[in-house]
Parts: sequence; structure tokens; C-alpha cells
Amino acid sequence: MFPSHQDEPHRGDLQARLNWLRAGVLGANDGIVSTAGLVVGVAGATTERTAILTAGLAGLVAGAVSMALGEYVSVSSQRDTEQALLAKEARELAEDPEAELQELAELYQAKGLTSATAQQVAEELTAKDAFGAHVDAELGIDPGALTSPWQAAISSAISFTVGALLPLLAIVLPPPSARVPVTFVVVLLALVLTGSVSATVGGASARQPAMPVVILRRSVGRSGS
Repeated sequence: MFPSHQDEPHRGDLQARLNWLRAGVLGANDGIVSTAGLVVGVAGATTERTAILTAGLAGLVAGAVSMALGEYVSVSSQRDTEQALLAKEARELAEDPEAELQELAELYQAKGLTSATAQQVAEELTAKDAFGAHVDAELGIDPGALTSPWQAAISSAISFTVGALLPLLAIVLPPPSARVPVTFVVVLLALVLTGSVSATVGGASARQPAMPVVILRRSVGRSGS
């Protein structure tokens, strides 16, 4: 059954969800893989649970802070660029509204409307909300749904921490002889889980993101045999 028009997310809501999803999945995957590599390396040098746990916690804290700062800077730069474009569009509308109206009509005509229909649509949208109509058609930006750098930073830090805890617990809880195999299985399952969750939240098939992980596992198994 196809979703109704009412069930479809608006562009701003969808963009906010995708930005949050990107930061969360990236943070979780980075936490899983980087922490797993760190603790497995330490476990290869010592069987002391305290040393492994200390190294893992240090990597977790450093990674979470690094991810949060990186996301904040990245999203802040994106937001500043979007705000500059919005300010430029507002200035152009104030200085030459007639030229902007003609530009909007040409944009709709380029999308397939006839010249008369495009002109009518442009005039009606401009009369209702000139700024909103122009930034949507020209820039594809929703002024009310700009990405929050704080939201992205917090999402990345939390997801990195959750992802890092999985291999950390997997390496310190089992006996020394089972640590590496258990960690490998936990990491594999965690990566499949993050792929499935991201697909579900994004509205895609949960099987597709898991396939690369399964293929990678098979390839590693064949090369090791």
C-alpha cells in the first residue's frame, strides 16, 4: 500500500531527520569500529582486564569528544552558508522584486510549466510568501528547518558512546581466550543493526544496508580459509 499524501514527511522534517540520522549512524559506526580496533590491539599485548578497560574508556571519551566537535564545526559551516544565501535572497527581493518575480517564473517554466502557467504560479506564490517561494525554488532551503549544530554534535557524541560500549563490553566480559572472537561477532552484529536502524528510520529496506556487511564477512572468511 502506498502512503497517503498526509503520511509523507514535509521537506523540512525529512531534512532534519536525515541530518540527525547521518550524524547518529556515522557516530555509532565510528564508535564500533575504532573502539574495537583499539581494544583488540591492547588485548593482543596484555590479558589484564583493567588495562584493556582503561584503554577502551580513553578511546571512547576521546572519540566522542572528537566526533561532537567535528560535527559541530561541519554543521555550523553549513548553517552559516545557508543563512548567507537566505540573506542574499532577501536582499535581492527587496532591491528588485520584478526581476526576482521573472526569475521565479522562469524556474517554474524550466520545470515543465507553460509560460503563462509559470507566470501565474510565480505571481500567486509571490503574493502569498515571496521569500518562501524564492528560497524553495531557487535554493531548496526551508528557513524554518536549518540544521542545528548542537543537535548534530550531541547526536554524534551519544551514538559514538553507545557504539563504543558494545566492543568494549564484548572484550572485557568474556574470558581471555574468547575475547577476540566474541568481539568480532558483536562488532559484525552491531554494524548490521546500525544499518538496519538507519534504513528503517530513513524509510528504506532494512536488508539493503546489511548486505555489504554480510558480503564483507563472507569475503574475509574465504580469504582466511
